[in-house]
Amino acid sequence: MNASVIPTPLVVYVDVDDTLIRTAGTKRIPVSGVAEHVRALAADGALLYCWSSGGADYARQVASELGIEACFTGFLPKPNVLLDDQPVADWRRAVEIHPGRCSAYSVATCRQDVNR
Repeated sequence: MNASVIPTPLVVYVDVDDTLIRTAGTKRIPVSGVAEHVRALAADGALLYCWSSGGADYARQVASELGIEACFTGFLPKPNVLLDDQPVADWRRAVEIHPGRCSAYSVATCRQDVNR
């Protein structure tokens, strides 16, 4: 396998606050189109993890409320520290997608972007 090609499956980490939902007081409002995008990525074989600075239980709870819990392989707290030899901005084969642009990305387009 060519080391520059992303391995199968595509691994995707999905944030909760201001990505899957927005909060207004005590009300959680789904961000338009993101849950549907998560479903499409899962259906295309992506390996999805949901993470949040609110913790793994919170991430799972929100995913459950949105009806997408089964799309995720795992639920994680967002890290406070990343111990890595490279800054995140320099990671190879990684792409950052804003939730407002997720509808423009499928597993195939993500693969194209990360393999450039």
